[in-house]
Amino acid sequence: MNINDLLVDGFGRIKNLLHLSLDGLTDAQLHHLPTSESNSIAWLAWHIARGQDDEINRAVREIPQLWISDHWHEKFGRAADPDDTGFGHTAEQVAAFRSDTDALLAYYDAVHERTIELLKTLTESDLDRELNEPQWDPLPTVGVRLVSVMDDNIQHVGQTAYIRGMVENRHWFPA
Repeated sequence: MNINDLLVDGFGRIKNLLHLSLDGLTDAQLHHLPTSESNSIAWLAWHIARGQDDEINRAVREIPQLWISDHWHEKFGRAADPDDTGFGHTAEQVAAFRSDTDALLAYYDAVHERTIELLKTLTESDLDRELNEPQWDPLPTVGVRLVSVMDDNIQHVGQTAYIRGMVENRHWFPA
């Protein structure tokens, strides 16, 4: 297996689990907050897509985020703010977030498709390219950033599955 196939497989697993985690949820289940300081499944799904859109498109590819270029912000009733990814959101902002499963998955799928396009074309030298982010020392590489995005997405999609088990009051693990 080459590195391209490995990365495509990893990001594909995130997509599959996200779809399974959201499938068939009611609006109440989608927006359930386990505690007043917790994230909902809806917010987590949105944040997964926003983080991947920002990091892959803005930082790695150096192209506009789909959030802006394809007007996804309008479909979510939010501002065209490229920094609105969920990082730093307060408990109140998380609790106020509303969407539906179709919009969440459509946005994620669009982001995922663009991510896969990139992953299929990467070379070893691409993975070693340093990103123009002088706030970090040492500068992150494309490879480091891809692992970081995958790690963040895996953690959050696992949280969606865990919360789903909580709201359904049962052990839940997709087959």
